[in-house]
Amino acid sequence: MPSTSPYRAIFAAPGAKEFSAAGFLGRMTLSMAGIGVVTMVSELTGRYGLAGALSATLALSAASIGPQISRLVDRHGQRRVLRPATLVALTAVCGLLLSAHRGWPDWTLFVFAAGAGCVPSVGSMVRARWAAIYGDSPRELHAAYAWESIVDEVCFILGPVISIGLSTTWFPEAGPLLAACFLAAGVFSLTAQRATEPVPHPRGQHTGRSALRSRGLQVLVVTFVATGAIFGAIDVVTVAFAEDEGHKGAASLVLAVYALGSCLAGAIFGLLRLSGSVSRRWLWGICAIAVSMIPLQLVGNLPFLAVALFVAGLAIAPTMVTTMALVERHVPRAHLTEGMTWVSTGLAVGVALGSSAAGWVVDAAGARAGYAVPAVAGVFAAAVAFLGYRRLRPAPQREGSGADGRQDHEDRTEQRVA
Repeated sequence: MPSTSPYRAIFAAPGAKEFSAAGFLGRMTLSMAGIGVVTMVSELTGRYGLAGALSATLALSAASIGPQISRLVDRHGQRRVLRPATLVALTAVCGLLLSAHRGWPDWTLFVFAAGAGCVPSVGSMVRARWAAIYGDSPRELHAAYAWESIVDEVCFILGPVISIGLSTTWFPEAGPLLAACFLAAGVFSLTAQRATEPVPHPRGQHTGRSALRSRGLQVLVVTFVATGAIFGAIDVVTVAFAEDEGHKGAASLVLAVYALGSCLAGAIFGLLRLSGSVSRRWLWGICAIAVSMIPLQLVGNLPFLAVALFVAGLAIAPTMVTTMALVERHVPRAHLTEGMTWVSTGLAVGVALGSSAAGWVVDAAGARAGYAVPAVAGVFAAAVAFLGYRRLRPAPQREGSGADGRQDHEDRTEQRVA
């Protein structure tokens, strides 16, 4: 087993520990908000269809607004853009909690959920800082991306436990309320750290085109729409399944086990010295995620579900690390934050579709039937990955990248193997 020195090495950079810690706080919101809304609404109304639709609205709003925020960040800097955007999101979250608590008409819930979509992609902001430091050091950048995937999964281990636990044992709005507090603390702490903030790229350095015009990025985003549908559906169905089993609070623990599997795999993946094609590793990762949905169709109790989700989680973090490496190769550096956010946007759209579809299936046919939704999404993800694989090789040349040379070498190697 390799030593843990790659992780120690990346934190030798001044300020790295501080901005990664701030990113951890800010990303707790991602793992708490959606499941918190589902738990809050189901506790207050018992309507999983409404809960899933609200979670979907929040995710779709973030998906449409997030890339625009990141595009502004690339042009004007993190501090100038993230703080006002976060204040808008916090105001909308407060309105959502108040309307839910007061029992206002359903349309008010959807209005505030849409406004909460101004939540910035904190993970993309942190990864952009790592890329600014280690953009020309592939070994360190691989370890940094792996570390951030570990942080993502730790958030998804702790977030649902905290959010569901607070909303079911204290008061229904407690989970989303704490998620908003984490967002405020994380964003304002991150933007206070000016020394590690990536240098903005003014208008003259931009082509005027969206990063999404990259053919490779298009494949990644569409595939991650389907992958996000897996995640969103599993969240909603697991809460409903745990309630059917008489242990609704245990849903947070089961989802934590899902994230734990991903966290452990990501930690090991970051220690490895990998060779060969990045795009091929990505394709195998997507297929592994799809295949891991099969055991969920046989679930009969919570212990079996926990084991099945742990195994399913093993493919997630390595695939995310590989995805960010591909984004870094296919998107110009002046659009890097936007490119990373588009991947998060694909996930968010998928979460919206998956959570909404799963909510309606649960209401109509029960929790066990709901696990068909992530299975269908997995098949679609694998199909898109296979069909779009050639767009990921060879990667186009991009100005200002330290990755061009090594990508060309990988592409030539892959072409010889193929």
